[in-house]
Amino acid sequence: MLIDPDDQRYRKTARELIVLFEAHLDEPQGDLEDAIDELTVADTDYKIVQGLAKLLKDECEFEIVVPVEPREIRRQLFERANAQYPIVRQPTLGEDTQKLEVYSGVADSLGISLEECYRGMYADLEDNKRLVRTGTRTAEQYASDGETGISSSTSTTALTGSSTEEYEKTDLTIDWLLTRYNLALAQAVLYDATEMQIRVWDHFGTVFSYVKLFGLMHRIYPIDADGERVRDTNQAAGYEAVLDGPASLFSQSQKYGIRMANFLPALPLCDRWEMTAEILVDDTVGETRQFTLDHTEGLNSHYSAGNHFDSDVERTLAQKWERATTEWKLVREDDVFDLGAEVMIPDFAIEHPDGRRAILEVVGFWTPEYLESKLEKIRQVDADNFVLAVSERLDCSSEEFGSAADRVLWFKTGIHVYDVVELAETYASQSDPAATTEMDT
Repeated sequence: MLIDPDDQRYRKTARELIVLFEAHLDEPQGDLEDAIDELTVADTDYKIVQGLAKLLKDECEFEIVVPVEPREIRRQLFERANAQYPIVRQPTLGEDTQKLEVYSGVADSLGISLEECYRGMYADLEDNKRLVRTGTRTAEQYASDGETGISSSTSTTALTGSSTEEYEKTDLTIDWLLTRYNLALAQAVLYDATEMQIRVWDHFGTVFSYVKLFGLMHRIYPIDADGERVRDTNQAAGYEAVLDGPASLFSQSQKYGIRMANFLPALPLCDRWEMTAEILVDDTVGETRQFTLDHTEGLNSHYSAGNHFDSDVERTLAQKWERATTEWKLVREDDVFDLGAEVMIPDFAIEHPDGRRAILEVVGFWTPEYLESKLEKIRQVDADNFVLAVSERLDCSSEEFGSAADRVLWFKTGIHVYDVVELAETYASQSDPAATTEMDT
């Protein structure tokens, strides 16, 4: 189903499209669409051409580029013209001199040129909007190429470089476009998924934040390095999540299918991941087929992995830890708590070389509403090695943290490393040695 990004046919098509888009910077959108249609007719893989072009258009900006609002130009043109002299799209000399006079009069009144008056009259139509950005390249940058002595006959070389390697240093590259196309194809398949099973071995916080963002129903299980389920998170090298697909509901929901497809780009943010989905191919008999993907497919994500730290308190603690003298290691977001309808990603794990391990959540400066939601999650966590660092500025008491009440470290302006170490020494639990080894490999 996926295309081969190394196939020279597809690379040629991708190159032509990227060059086409950059060559149409500061040109009307309608002209760009016509050029895409011409390329589509000339290529036997017209669906691929249209798909690649759609992805490039998603990276573009089209704007109304005129010195005066088109509505104002039209208003003055219509007011100046008599009923017997209808305004035409393109004024000509000779028999249309009266119409030309109308345009000239309005142009003079608005302080713009005759061409700007003509172009601006309907500049707010979609076809007349100008392409001002493709990727990070703007029309101004493209125009500056001409100012530096690049002629129209060599503009293609300027855009692509003398080699593929030079070209692919630009923002929108051949590899980016083809791998992004494959990702879009995979997303389309998931609209008919009845279930998706994912396994991830890193970037847990990022992945499960997207699970939550898209409101996907899920069940989570800890797994070892081989993907086999283990009894608890202390033995986990990764996590498996079973996500219910749109077709598994009482009636298939296209809206939920879009959520499932939108989640997929979160997986390539991981270094190692696997996905298996059951796809409904015949709803009359309930026939399904498996669709599998993993990190070896070479898919790239256009999603953000997010900020490394949620607050300055966490960032400062990590910086202090790097300078501290302790055998305990501070690890960022290495655990997942499945709370049923929700997932909680603790801020840190604190690990000792002998296998002991504690999990730390920082409760910082939040609104009362968010604090109550956080407290509700914390009370659901069932882990004896779960410890908390809580700001004294919050309007809450130890009792509100449920079973974790005796594992709370209160801080004023910042968290002291050795206070956290002392907490870890007291409450850390022993991890399974084999599991610890697998996680480190």
